[in-house]
Order: sequence, then structure tokens, then C-alpha cells
Amino acid sequence: MAEVLIVYSTDHKGTLKMAEKVAAGVDSIEGCKATIKHAEEAKAEDVLAADALVLGSPVHMASMEWRMKKFIDQECSGLWMGDKVAGKAGAVFACGSGYGNAGGGCELTMLAMLNNLAELGMVLVPLPKDSPGYAKGGLQWGPYGRAHNEDISVIKGGLPEERSEVCIQHGKNIARVAEAIRGKALFG
Repeated sequence: MAEVLIVYSTDHKGTLKMAEKVAAGVDSIEGCKATIKHAEEAKAEDVLAADALVLGSPVHMASMEWRMKKFIDQECSGLWMGDKVAGKAGAVFACGSGYGNAGGGCELTMLAMLNNLAELGMVLVPLPKDSPGYAKGGLQWGPYGRAHNEDISVIKGGLPEERSEVCIQHGKNIARVAEAIRGKALFG
């Protein structure tokens, strides 16, 4: 069974709702199981036990939220030193707010997290533009959500429903890749 670890941080529950939708996509694929952990609870051992690592963060000043960065620095750096997760699947998603359709900084946030996954030697899982829901909440790097409207007022419920479909599809894609590479020595 392919195990997918989804590590998230959140301010207004938008990123958590995205994590839940990604997990639903993973769990919909036979033989795959998602586990969701907050960045402050996830440990290196959790990453080691998983076949895929998915990072989800709200946007803070056009980058990932500090608890996500702390998880990467404290829990993943030792994995990098020992090449412990090279060849596993890795993917991202982000939740922004403010100006612009994706919310300012979503793309930069996803790129920063993808950079960390690439450093770990992971096989990156992008989001194809033909994915259901892509037009409402997708970038090639992964899905994006919104926690606030463009006038900075909070979106009730934390994630517009039209952005859910692409998160579910991303989870399905990640699960399929994790299952395909599970147990295979791709590097080293």
C-alpha cells in the first residue's frame, strides 16, 4: 500500500481544507492511503515511513509560512544529509489571499517548497493543465486556494468549493505516482 504524507500549516483553515481534499483524492485510489499532519506535529520518521510527501502552506509575504519552513529545516534536513528520501514522490499546494486570482505569492510559495523537495531528491509530481478543476484553481506546480477575497475579507468556509476538484485530482495523481515508484530504488 502506498502511503502519502500530507504536511500542512494554516492560518484560516483554507490550507487544511485543501489538505483534506488532496487526502480524499489519494484515498480514492485503490491501495493508497493518506495521512494528514500539521507541520508542528510531523516528524522525520513520518516522512521516512511514507512513499510520498506533500507540502501545503499558506502564503506569507510571497513565501511559505514559518511553521512549514521550520518543518523542512528541522525534520527534513537530516533526511537530506543521509539521502533518506531520494526517489520518493513529492508534491505541493498553497493557499493565498489578496490580489490576483491565485492570491499574491502562491506560485512563489509552491516553487520554494518544490525546491526543498528537489533538494531531497524526490520525484516531483506537477499538476497537468488538463486536470479537472485546473482552470479554477491550478498552476503547473500544484493547486492553489484562497483564504481571502481580493479585498482581504475572509472567505467563509476557508476554501471555495470550485477549488476542491483540482485538489482531489492532485491527490489522485500523487497516489498513482507513489504507487508506481513504491519500493523501487530510483536513485543511489
